[in-house]
Amino acid sequence: MGRVHVPCLALLLMLTASWAEDSLISPSRLEMFVDELPDMPRIHGFDVVNGVPKPKRLRIGMFKKEWKFHRDLPPTPVFAYGVSKQNATVPGPTIEAMHNVDTYVTWKNHLPSKHILPWDPTIPTAIPTTKKGIPTVVHLHGSIGEPESDGHAESWFTNRFAEKGPTWSKKTYHYHNFQQPGNLWYHDHAMGLTRVNLLAGLVGAYIIRHPEVEAPLGLPFGDELDRILMVFDRSFRTDGSIYMNSTGNNPSIHPQWQPEYFGDAIIVNGKAWPRLTVRRRKYRFRIINASNARFFRFFFTNGLQFIHVAADSVYLEEPVATNETLLAPSEVADVVVDFSKSKSNTVVLANNANYPFPDGDPVNEANGKVMKFIIKQNQEVDTGRVPKKLIAYPSPDLSSVSQTRYIALYEYVSDTDEPIHLFINAKSYEEPVTETPKEGTTEIWNVINLTEDNHPLHIHLGLFVVMDQTKLINIEQFKACMMKLNDAIKCQIDKYARGKKLKVQPQEKGWKNVYKMTPGYLTKIVVRFAYIHTNASYAFDATAEPGYVYHCHILDHEDNVMMRPLKIIH
Repeated sequence: MGRVHVPCLALLLMLTASWAEDSLISPSRLEMFVDELPDMPRIHGFDVVNGVPKPKRLRIGMFKKEWKFHRDLPPTPVFAYGVSKQNATVPGPTIEAMHNVDTYVTWKNHLPSKHILPWDPTIPTAIPTTKKGIPTVVHLHGSIGEPESDGHAESWFTNRFAEKGPTWSKKTYHYHNFQQPGNLWYHDHAMGLTRVNLLAGLVGAYIIRHPEVEAPLGLPFGDELDRILMVFDRSFRTDGSIYMNSTGNNPSIHPQWQPEYFGDAIIVNGKAWPRLTVRRRKYRFRIINASNARFFRFFFTNGLQFIHVAADSVYLEEPVATNETLLAPSEVADVVVDFSKSKSNTVVLANNANYPFPDGDPVNEANGKVMKFIIKQNQEVDTGRVPKKLIAYPSPDLSSVSQTRYIALYEYVSDTDEPIHLFINAKSYEEPVTETPKEGTTEIWNVINLTEDNHPLHIHLGLFVVMDQTKLINIEQFKACMMKLNDAIKCQIDKYARGKKLKVQPQEKGWKNVYKMTPGYLTKIVVRFAYIHTNASYAFDATAEPGYVYHCHILDHEDNVMMRPLKIIH
């Protein structure tokens, strides 16, 4: 974590747009529930030839344009994904892929040389040596795919591929789509710029469908009844531009970096507090938390339930009904909601998760509301159903565990007790890789959270099952040892991991690709580095360069630098 050099400062001034500290717009000035919920453009990631799905090639660009987040808000400069600038949206188009049918995407960077948000070169950052544009790279979150197409943080590229990061290798990404059907989403993953590029708008959904397996379930289907809800938070200035604090909490160390970003307005599918008119029947909602740092604990104000059918990118074995659902950044809740059970004609999807989670501020009127549903009065015949059994995948085989690892999460603070940076296993990202699982194996990872934040841990490529969470007793004593030795075994982790256990919620007991690491707890997960639905080897060379990463999905933490390399070996 070196101090910034003069050339970097000059480049910062050159690449960063001039943006005045205009006054923030008060959320109370924006009336809720006046904009209709958009359905983002849908793009097929496959062609159909003589009734047979075939591989398809897509070209999707990143463009600077203006976007209306609210009826009464001026147009907002954003970065948006789309097949053209005119058709680019925030979020980007939903790509619908087919199981076992290849999709090829050429991601085109058409962004200008100046960013619309402030960024900080004092953290490890993708910085081009020329002024040819803003670095970006696309990660398909939840993908079980080849390393060259994973969107590695150092595989970034600028406008027209004028400059490329040290691990860049190909223009067109190859998504094999051989994994189980489920919900993925794509977003920027450039080193040190992920938080600002996502805030600018670079997010979108990706669904892998498997009709032979999914159709017999009878779940709500079709564009009206099966909807993506991509949720995130933003603050705006009175001129409509996105507000991000330009001064770091330790400005003498990091001029801009802040440990978490929280916005005043809650955005769903690109609209602030939208509304959706629904029929009195079942709907399926694939809810993606695309926030930088905000957790959501969703609930309906009239008591309607969520019927969970999948979590992240994997179906559950059987449905789970809950009155609320907690989603960390990047988690996906795939739920069915039956509006025929509503006793009222309107209902608000609300949120009551503290920010930062779990011990931060309580929600207020603005960020405690998400969207409104207007329910038609007429009852109707509902052809959708939720079966008693969904899709069963093999559980991890604990008898075949090849290695047990200890993964410790650290936060480092300044003399004023403000965060400076966060590391995994007390190592910077640049230090040599230490996690080198063999392809086809199963490992146990014991994740030790020594911080006060809940960190959603995301592992690229690997899927995992959460076994349990155990509270660490005498944690300050254990933490002091870890800060000195950084060795859980030498610090006698078994002596401290003896407190109460937290139950894994039923809707989170299946396979996951991200999970909430509770502060002061040891979380035991079983990670599988093979296809979970077949136990077969990967349909690609997972050992190829540049490898993968695992990281906290609070983007401000990931950027500074709660991320480590992950290398698969034979």
